[in-house]
Amino acid sequence: MFEGIELDKIDISANPPAEEPVRQYYFMAKCRRWVMDFEYKNGRLPKACVTTFGCQMNARDSEKLVGILRQVGYEVTEEENADFVIFNTCTVRDNANQRVYGRLGELKSYKKRNPAMKIALCGCMMQEPAVIEKLCASYRFVDLIFGTHNIFKFAELLCRSFEGQGMIVDIWEDTDQIVEELPVERKYPFKSGINIMFGCNNFCSYCIVPYVRGRERSREPEDILREIRRLAADGVVEIMLLGQNVNSYGKNLKEPMSFAGLLREVEKIEGVERIRFMTSHPKDLSDELIQVMKESRKICRHLHLPLQSGSTRILERMNRRYTKEQYVALAEKIRREIPDIAITTDIIVGFPGETMEDVEETIDVIRRVKYDNAFTFIYSKRTGTPAAAMEDQVPEKQVKEGFERVLKVVQDTARAQVARYQGQTAEVLVEEINAQDEGLLTGRMSNNTLVHFPGPPELIGRIVLVALDKCQGFYYMGRMVL
Repeated sequence: MFEGIELDKIDISANPPAEEPVRQYYFMAKCRRWVMDFEYKNGRLPKACVTTFGCQMNARDSEKLVGILRQVGYEVTEEENADFVIFNTCTVRDNANQRVYGRLGELKSYKKRNPAMKIALCGCMMQEPAVIEKLCASYRFVDLIFGTHNIFKFAELLCRSFEGQGMIVDIWEDTDQIVEELPVERKYPFKSGINIMFGCNNFCSYCIVPYVRGRERSREPEDILREIRRLAADGVVEIMLLGQNVNSYGKNLKEPMSFAGLLREVEKIEGVERIRFMTSHPKDLSDELIQVMKESRKICRHLHLPLQSGSTRILERMNRRYTKEQYVALAEKIRREIPDIAITTDIIVGFPGETMEDVEETIDVIRRVKYDNAFTFIYSKRTGTPAAAMEDQVPEKQVKEGFERVLKVVQDTARAQVARYQGQTAEVLVEEINAQDEGLLTGRMSNNTLVHFPGPPELIGRIVLVALDKCQGFYYMGRMVL
């Protein structure tokens, strides 16, 4: 929608529209006037920095923030001594909050040197009442605070910040409103994330996400498909469908559609060559989805299927709503139907009440499923979750011992899984120049494995055929096949 809107032609002397997202374009136009005044007085454009903490949902939200800032006229920078700095926060673990407080101390010193500097905080951490209380009491130099439910109001809140003095706090406890069709600045021109749903209904006992992201809300399929068609026309070849649990997509729509049904429609869009998605909860993964993935030419051969624990007893305490046996049976079915698929997972070690016998159950699942990669975490007590109040917290020494055992098995299994492609050729989406060697390009196979190979930068954004010459543990060195 924003591609057809000219901000300079919006009458900002009139009252703001009531409907979204037109209302936000009105405030973007007002903000642009402020930017023009800043440029006139200072001989330069104002600079803005957006720092992202957390998951891919947060990264996508930050692309929206950056898109709006660029439309308004800001020059975007990575330097946190900019004229406007915004932290898009994560709150999955308590130490994520502490990182933000520490970084705010640095921003305070910048603001002392530049009193006109604006500081904003948004994201999941802002949905916690205790955080807001602390910020209001001890961090009064912050200008703007908003949460996950009203991020679409960023332009309006930014305008309020320009026009007023003091801290602005705009937090919604919950919402059923979904507002897209706003500017987005993609990190990569050839691939993009797309929100298909927001929130989570699962309430795992260790997780704060349902409390800060709200209950599940699915976007209308035609809105999603329209956005993807527009991205494809703009040169995007790979899209990632994003949701806290994509497998439950569509259940709350007036005309329900399954996630598998949505994937079928996405596959029909010309120009899209690869389809990814995150994240799949095992309890909701259907036979229909497995069949769609099996038959698809475009859905990537990669499935992230969080395990968390291999012990049925611990899974019950986690409120995961599946057993060890059910998970293993599901993974075996997926491997049987889609033999070339890569399965990755999340594992928590040290959950309250976990014994070394429970750790062995997790190791047993790792050996049976044969993960291509696993994100392995030591349990972190998260204030505000049921697990944090459990009395049988695991001693640190035992947690460390269990974590090291799990990590070794994960790494050994993953190396063997990744190595099985050595000597083959694979299609690789070229993503960037290699960070360590400018003579190499870096890309990803359909199964998400990284590949480094020599080639010119003009190949970035293209899918090329690469010979997988040498497996280096978790990635390949290769050469392009002409």
